[in-house]
Amino acid sequence: MRVFVTGASGWIGSAVVPELIGAGHQVVGLARSDASAAALTAAGAEVRRGTLDDLHGLRSAAAGSDGVIHLAFKHDIAFSGDFAGAVEADRRAVEAFGAALAGSGRPLVLASGLLGVAPGRVSTERDGHDIGPDPAAHGGDGPLGRHAVAELALSLASRGVRASVLRLPPTVHGEGDHGFMAALVGIAREKRLSGYIGDGAAHWPAVHRLDAAHLFRLALEKAPDGSTLHAVADEAVPLRAVAEVTGRHLGLPVASVAPEDAAAHFGWLAPFLALDTPASSALTRELLGWRPTRPGLLDDLEKGHYFDASAPTNTW
Repeated sequence: MRVFVTGASGWIGSAVVPELIGAGHQVVGLARSDASAAALTAAGAEVRRGTLDDLHGLRSAAAGSDGVIHLAFKHDIAFSGDFAGAVEADRRAVEAFGAALAGSGRPLVLASGLLGVAPGRVSTERDGHDIGPDPAAHGGDGPLGRHAVAELALSLASRGVRASVLRLPPTVHGEGDHGFMAALVGIAREKRLSGYIGDGAAHWPAVHRLDAAHLFRLALEKAPDGSTLHAVADEAVPLRAVAEVTGRHLGLPVASVAPEDAAAHFGWLAPFLALDTPASSALTRELLGWRPTRPGLLDDLEKGHYFDASAPTNTW
């Protein structure tokens, strides 16, 4: 297949591209900078210059492809105060892909998130579908806005698009990660304390990025239209356990941060760390035969690469 991939040079995309090429697919990657273009060329992909705001370009690239994997999301503006703007850009992109792929039966795989799907209990692929496909109905902000875009993507199945949504855990980990785990390690270094909120009983699901990349390929190749998939290897990692591993590797004390002090201590990360959001991938594994084989989050942390002085820091 000729596959158009947005976010192709990003943290997850840079694993998805070789996964696709290794399986015999041809990849066309969206690149908004010379550095991204060079990375895609080095990986063996064709480069399509542009951004998520170039809707004509997105439609054209999708129309000329056998399928689309949409990984890009404006994390930079989302986590600097304009989450609604990032969600709106995502909505417009999904609509552009829908217009290009309508009636073709070709696949569209949308990356979405698991945070907030079913707080306080183990969510499944059947959860989180009780909202409409309009982000504006939820203020366009936060996880609900992004979940609404996912519902919009799923609705494209009725227009002849083999659309599926692949929900990612808050941490897609591995060597070179500059996301939530890297940010948490950076905060521990800065504060000289490896902290967790309250009793630390909040749980996060997690997946290694190479396992996630494999699932994106399976979704592209064979997910039925309207499928919701969970890229979950670890169902429920206690955030207190993450703090304990971090403290041990950095030689820092491990302690609770009172909920009322969390914003001052963790900054923008505090609301996410407060969410107890375990998740299952049992239905995904049964549907597509996906079997994660890479290290779990705590084992990956124990390898030490997150705590190397040269490890990347969060860039959002």
